[in-house]
Amino acid sequence: MRPQADRPGRSRAATGQPKLPLSALLALATAVFVTCLTEILPAGVLPAMSADLGVDESATGQTVTIYAIGTVATAIPLASATAHWPRKRLLLTAMAGFALANTVTAVSSNYPLTMVARFVAGMAGGLAWALLAGYARSLAPVPLQGRAIAIAMTGVPVALSVGVPAGAFLGATLGWRVAFLTMTLITVALLGWITVAVPDRPGRRTHARVRMRTALTVSGVAPVLLVTVCYVLGHTILYTYIATFLDRVGMGGATDRVLLVFGVAAMLGVWIVGAQVDRRLRTLMVASTVLVAVAAAILATVADQPALVYVAATLWGLGWGGVPALLQAAVQSTAGGAADAAQAMLVTLWNAATAGGGLVGGALLNLFGALAFPWSVLALLGPTLVIVLAARAHGFPAPVAVPEPARTAAG
Repeated sequence: MRPQADRPGRSRAATGQPKLPLSALLALATAVFVTCLTEILPAGVLPAMSADLGVDESATGQTVTIYAIGTVATAIPLASATAHWPRKRLLLTAMAGFALANTVTAVSSNYPLTMVARFVAGMAGGLAWALLAGYARSLAPVPLQGRAIAIAMTGVPVALSVGVPAGAFLGATLGWRVAFLTMTLITVALLGWITVAVPDRPGRRTHARVRMRTALTVSGVAPVLLVTVCYVLGHTILYTYIATFLDRVGMGGATDRVLLVFGVAAMLGVWIVGAQVDRRLRTLMVASTVLVAVAAAILATVADQPALVYVAATLWGLGWGGVPALLQAAVQSTAGGAADAAQAMLVTLWNAATAGGGLVGGALLNLFGALAFPWSVLALLGPTLVIVLAARAHGFPAPVAVPEPARTAAG
């Protein structure tokens, strides 16, 4: 007779298999959602927001830029200054910062005050991004730490595929201020959820903090950071100007449908990464880079065929969806004791690449036209793939085979 523990259908707990704290991880995913959507929400309500603030749309668009500047300027110093704080206290502080900034944004009719609020939101974003991946990892058993990060990072594609359209709908029907107040309400509810469901974790003692310079000397950290810059820059150039590109190829009226296909595919990509990241991080990173490169190649060469544009959007979403989780899992597992410092650098470079994508894309549009966007993605993903393949020992290591435990006589 088979031992009871080996019977099919037994629960993970009964068989001694590790489990994930799903409620806590979903709270962290919601924190990621709040962070990501707060950054990009002005893009969905730009005309009405511009009219109320009494400035042109170009100036209102800088509310996104000032958020990124707030993150880039403060992520590393804030991460260093708060390294000794308990993790739950730090997360609650960051979320409270979002609640305050979004409330001020919602009630302000003064452009300079709105810009200050957006800078504060960017500071909260830098604090949250530097914290969340490591926090998610610390809540999970070792064999499932990559999956825990992937679950937390689902907030990114949900914000892009669901949050932005929902925010735009609220802005169109009830006003843009309601959209920002809704973000405040979500954040207040999240503060309660975190308080109840997320276990605390200690910060690092003062003497254990690692300087950023030291983190860069850890084998594998620099390749992950380089990949982050190249990948995020390429993606942002295309994503920021996708409406302009589609209009150039005669599909301007299909932008919402193309982005919906992208968003659904990105959710599928997150699910795939979440299921496999702990065993196949390197394979998934290579596959994601190749998928987005193929999508860019299609858009660069045959974008005059609408069906193939939808194919490209699907491949792009599949490849990109899991990238936030893959890069953060890579830097967390590679940096070891320097993980907090490396994570802060990744956040800073990610947001710098995001801000740079808009600037580079604008320059490409003026110099070469919209058709240059997919070619620029290919130009950036080429070095990205080379770096990933070269970082076989550190950064994006090949999986190490672990022998199966020997069966006991009772088995």
